[in-house]
Amino acid sequence: MSKKREFHYTPKHGSWLNQVEIEFSVLSRQCLERRIADVQTLSQEIAIWESDRNSQQASVNWRFKTKDARKKMGRVYPDIAPRKVDLPDY
Repeated sequence: MSKKREFHYTPKHGSWLNQVEIEFSVLSRQCLERRIADVQTLSQEIAIWESDRNSQQASVNWRFKTKDARKKMGRVYPDIAPRKVDLPDY
């Protein structure tokens, strides 16, 4: 199993982490900008918000393409070729 692992460099300035931060920001603005009485109500409110957001098929609109990022910020978005890394079996 460990021989099938493949690692990919993911810059922190354009990764899944940014998408998570964006979603938390939207959640905060659309759902959490008010006082919520208890954890159960909070959980229900978030579940409703999540269901609505998923039904809208909301997504992150990346305006900055990889090619453009490499032109503007080459040291942060290096042009690297994917490579496989063999890990030892434990």
